[in-house]
Amino acid sequence: MELELRHLRVLCAIADAGSVGRAASELGYSQPAMSTQLRRIERYFGESLFDRGTTGVSLTPYGIEVVAQARDVLARAAAIGYRPAAEAARSRRTLRLAATNSPVLSGMVSRMRARLPDVSLSVSSVYASSRIVELLEEGAVDAAVAADYPGMELRHSDAVAHRGIVTEPTFVALPSRHRLGHRTQVPLAGLAEDAWFLTPDDGAGWPGVFYAACEAAGFSPVAVHEFLGDQAQLQRMIADGLGVSVVQPTLRPIPDVVIRPLIGTPLWCRYVLAWRRDTVAAEVVETLFHSAAAAYRQLVGQSPHLRKWAAGTWSGAGA
Repeated sequence: MELELRHLRVLCAIADAGSVGRAASELGYSQPAMSTQLRRIERYFGESLFDRGTTGVSLTPYGIEVVAQARDVLARAAAIGYRPAAEAARSRRTLRLAATNSPVLSGMVSRMRARLPDVSLSVSSVYASSRIVELLEEGAVDAAVAADYPGMELRHSDAVAHRGIVTEPTFVALPSRHRLGHRTQVPLAGLAEDAWFLTPDDGAGWPGVFYAACEAAGFSPVAVHEFLGDQAQLQRMIADGLGVSVVQPTLRPIPDVVIRPLIGTPLWCRYVLAWRRDTVAAEVVETLFHSAAAAYRQLVGQSPHLRKWAAGTWSGAGA
């Protein structure tokens, strides 16, 4: 089999949908045909790209790498023949962008400004992804970076479209002197007696997915502190031994804090690019997406703990 763009679109559609069946519906395939196509693609790459579960599929560490590269190739293919100056001349206006707490925002915006210098960006910080959807539906913003969770995909009307940027594992931040701080991976159940810092309800499934993972691990957190502040302040409190927190895997730890993956990867988060179909041109969508994906790849390059996890080089939970 020769790898073609349509095969890359299949991989990205399955990754975005979190389900072979939903991806088949979106692309106009039958589910058996999509499953057969996926098996052929995985044979081409020589190993599984997705883990299959009862609620859908999730990317393997190798799959994360392949899909990131596939998105890059598709974005570059879509940009062939695109003339930024001509597009800017047709649409000289402000693009209103909302974003939840996402590490890709800064790099995404800087790349967007470099690639479309004639498009003015207005950026608003909006924590709750449910509120972001409302703003898109109301026409108050044009595009957004939101979050959702496997099996709890972002819901919106046909006036809005969305596309997954990346689905990433959720790690945990601990004081370096924590009893489990020396381990390369941490069992969630091993943190049953710790106090937790958690961000508030985002209207998209958090913190429900966290409590569900704790319940599956056999415990209920003994103490939870709701926290929505800057990451530096959060890390200082963790360094002082006041609690632990689930964090984005690209977070850079300060001294006296360590960031570790959770054994079995019980928590995942997907960052999503969403936009209004009637106000954002296809070329602008591609530039937004490509900018976000490139920003995330740069963050991965700066996160040794995430690179090690993705490469599968962790030596074991007790190492």
